[in-house]
Amino acid sequence: MARHTCEKIIRLVLALHCLLAYPAMSWALAPEEVAVIANSSAAGSLELAEYYMTKRRIPKDNLIRIATTSNEQCSRETYDKEIRRPIREALARLDTTSQIRCLVVMYGTPLAILPPDLSKNDQLIQLKKQLQAFKEEEKVAGEERRAAIPAEKKQLEQQIVRIEKAEPQAAVDSELALVLAGDYPLAGWLPNPYFVGFGNQKTMFSRNEVLMVSRLDGPDPATVRRLVDDALYAEKKGLRGRAYFDARWPRPEGKELSGYALYDAALHKAAEGVRQSGRMKEVRLDARPALFQSGDCPQAALYCGWYSLGRYVDAFTWARGAIGYHIASAECTTLKKPESQVWCKRMLEEGVAATLGPVNEPYVQSFPLPDVFFSTLAEGYLGLAESYLISLPFLSWQMVLIGDPLYQPFSPQ
Repeated sequence: MARHTCEKIIRLVLALHCLLAYPAMSWALAPEEVAVIANSSAAGSLELAEYYMTKRRIPKDNLIRIATTSNEQCSRETYDKEIRRPIREALARLDTTSQIRCLVVMYGTPLAILPPDLSKNDQLIQLKKQLQAFKEEEKVAGEERRAAIPAEKKQLEQQIVRIEKAEPQAAVDSELALVLAGDYPLAGWLPNPYFVGFGNQKTMFSRNEVLMVSRLDGPDPATVRRLVDDALYAEKKGLRGRAYFDARWPRPEGKELSGYALYDAALHKAAEGVRQSGRMKEVRLDARPALFQSGDCPQAALYCGWYSLGRYVDAFTWARGAIGYHIASAECTTLKKPESQVWCKRMLEEGVAATLGPVNEPYVQSFPLPDVFFSTLAEGYLGLAESYLISLPFLSWQMVLIGDPLYQPFSPQ
């Protein structure tokens, strides 16, 4: 069988898998299934929410107002009281009239939840004092007592580690994906039940406890309006341009790939999938260690590559409606700081309509798999938010999707 035919079958099987495995996602996201979160304490947030809802014909009752800080970072306490709680209450009311599958977080809402200031944690201070006391006692204790101290020290050390890891920094949006769930552990990531890589593996959450979450945000209100307008434009006129995938090595081979090798292979497979879809007039895969450089990527409509940490490389002219992301450790730490060169912020400034990235160190295995994300988009059955959700391994973690979740750049083939 010809390679072209094999790859087309694989892409169709992927689309069919999405439709059959996830009944709640058997159709593209509809406007009435979207709730929009605006921060009444942030200038422009409500106006932008209303603009988006009007453009997408989202019911007015689906607007959720919160009042919280407009800073990009907030404490866990602020998140729980001023973001999570009012959204849960609003969704409980909305559930009587509509089924909400997706949240859109508007400009002016915090981006990241800070870890607690452990220097002020009384319990931690006392435990560390006890640990130091054990160390001093060990120097002078008798033989019998000295033999018992290591086990007691180990217990204390384990308690200290548990407290220090209990509430790491996380993306607000990643936590909001679980806003319908009850209490859950905050120490580290949690497997996403929608991720295709987990198949039918049992996870902590059922799929009906997980919401899609996207953010309409950026350096300024004008950028947010452009994200909305560009998605609608590309849906009407078609997303046209070229696709660029920036791998680092010849395609890694093997059945048990992990880490960097897995993601480099995924970039190769993403290029193959988009090329065979016929969606782009040209697909370029670069498998050399060097990144694309200035002038290398005209008319970029789709992009994924790596690795330039916190340092955007201006290699692109972006087609209207462009979608892309850069795999690096902290590319969504800010969308506002003028001097920042992180990829999410700079790509938005330069013209992309949708991107994604982490608010803190995510580890490579928590990024959406490029082959799943772009192949699903190219099939056209599902839009931006669904493609992101099924390609995303973990929740309650660092990743943020920026763009109109209803954006469906391609119609089904």
